[in-house]
Amino acid sequence: MAVREIVRGLGSLVITHPFLAGLNPRFYRFFIECAQLQNYATGREIFHEGGSAERFYLIERGKVSLETFVPGRGSVPIETLGAGQALGWSWLFEPRQWHFTASAAAPTELVVFDARMLLDKAEENRDFKNELVSRVARSLVARLHATRVQLIDIYGLRP
Repeated sequence: MAVREIVRGLGSLVITHPFLAGLNPRFYRFFIECAQLQNYATGREIFHEGGSAERFYLIERGKVSLETFVPGRGSVPIETLGAGQALGWSWLFEPRQWHFTASAAAPTELVVFDARMLLDKAEENRDFKNELVSRVARSLVARLHATRVQLIDIYGLRP
C-alpha cells in the first residue's frame, strides 16, 4: 500500500472520530501530522500506571480496560472504554505520568498521537490549544459523571 493511501486512510479515521467531531477543519492536519495506527491484541498493555505519559489515543475499534493498583487487592478495574472514545489525558498535565493502567480488553485498533508534538502545536497556536483543552475537559466531565453513576450503583444509593 502506498504511503499516500495510508495517510489518506489514517486522515479519514482522524477526521471521522467522534472526539474530533465539529473540529475546525484547519486543525485536522495538526492531529494527522502526529498520528499513527496501532493494533493491540487482547490483554496487551497500552500504558502502565506511573509510566511516562507520551501518547494520546482515539479508540477506533475494540475495548480498553482501565485499571488501578490497590494495595492488598492488586489491579482493580475502573472502567471499560470502547470505539469512539478517547484515551489518556495525563500527557496534558504535569507531571505527565499515567494515573491508570490501560490494556486491550478485546482486539483493539487505536489512532495514536505523539503528545509532545500536540503540545508543541498547542503552544504555537492558541486557538488550537483552546480547542484541545476544551475537548479534553468535556471528556473528563463525561467520565466523572459516569464514575459518579457507577459509585451510586455500587453503594446502592439510588432512591
